[in-house]
Amino acid sequence: MKVAIIGCGTIANTAHIPAYLKNKDAEVKYFCDIIPERAASAVEKYGCGIAVTDYREILRDDEVAAVSVCTPNNVHAQITIDFLTAGKHVLCEKPAARTYEEALSMQEAQHKTGRVLNIGVVNRFNDSVNLIKKYIDGGRLGEVFHVYVSFRAHRSIPGLGGDFTTKEIAGGGVLIDWGVHFLDIVMYCCGDPNPLTVTAEAFCRLGRNIPEYAYKNMWAGPPKHGGIYDVEDSVTGMIRTEGPVITFGGAWAQNIGKDEMYIDFMGDKAGVRLYYGKDFEVYTAEHGALVSYKPEFNMTNHFENEINAFVRCIQTGERLPSHIDSVIITQRILQAVYDSAATHREIVF
Repeated sequence: MKVAIIGCGTIANTAHIPAYLKNKDAEVKYFCDIIPERAASAVEKYGCGIAVTDYREILRDDEVAAVSVCTPNNVHAQITIDFLTAGKHVLCEKPAARTYEEALSMQEAQHKTGRVLNIGVVNRFNDSVNLIKKYIDGGRLGEVFHVYVSFRAHRSIPGLGGDFTTKEIAGGGVLIDWGVHFLDIVMYCCGDPNPLTVTAEAFCRLGRNIPEYAYKNMWAGPPKHGGIYDVEDSVTGMIRTEGPVITFGGAWAQNIGKDEMYIDFMGDKAGVRLYYGKDFEVYTAEHGALVSYKPEFNMTNHFENEINAFVRCIQTGERLPSHIDSVIITQRILQAVYDSAATHREIVF
C-alpha cells in the first residue's frame, strides 16, 4: 500500500514515518512539506520516496491509497477533505481541527466519500489505556463516577511566539495540544459518553511577556520575541457526561515546580491512577484491608500500533476506535471548554 506523509515536522519524523517503514504492507511514496528542505531531508534520511512541496500533486496519483496529515492544525480540515474527496484514506493528527465546526466538515466529507478518516488520538492504541478500559468494562472499578485529569507542567510553553502559541494556526494552547489526549483517554475508557454540560476557565498569563519569560524547557523553540502569544497557558473546568463527571486542570506553564501528568479514575469498587504514557496503579479494599498494586506488562509502541491498525483497517474494512465518528465527541467537548471560558458561563448541550 503506497502512502504519503503530508508535513515532515516533529510528529512525522518521530512517529508516523518510522512506523510506516516498519510495516511490511506499507510503502512511503511521497514526503510533502511546504519547506522544500524538510521534504528533501526526509527522502535522504529514509532512503525512499519523492519530495514534493504541494500536496495537490499527490491527489492525482492513483497509486497512493492513504496519507498521514501531520501539518499544523489550521490546515487539517482542508487537506483532509481534499484527500478524502480524491478517494484517499486519511489518518489526521490530533486535534481533528481547530474548531468543532471544522471537524464536522471533515466528518461530513468522510460520510460522503466512504473513505477511512481516523484521527491521531494515539492513546486509544496504548497498552496501559486499553488495559484500564478492560478493567472498567469488566466492572473491576464498579461505577466510575468521577475522573480527575491533570496535565500540568512547570514553564514548558512550546515554541513561544510561534505556531503553537498563535490561535489562528493552532486553535488554542495547552488544552488543544495536551488536553485533547488526556480528555480523549477518559472518553475512550468510559465508552465515549455523551457530554451534558461544560464549565471552564482559561488563562493567558505566564507567556504574555515573551522576552522576559523564564522557562524550564521549550521544545519547538527558541522563543520568537516578535511573535504571537494569544492562547491559553492554563485551563481548568468540569464536564458532566451521561457517564462520569470529569474535572481537569491543565497548564503548559505554572509557577509550581512539579509536572503532574496523570488521570485518576474513581470507581465505587476501585480506583486507578494512570501515569500518562506509562503504567498505572490500582487502589481498592479487600476483606477490610486497603490494597494497592501495579500491573506489570510489556508496553508496545502505541504509534506503531496506530499505524499498523490504520493500514489494516483499509485492507479489512475494520472500524477503529479512532474513527472520526467517535473522536468528534472529544472535539465537541474542547469547543465547549473554549466557549465556556470565553463567555464565563456554563455550556449546556
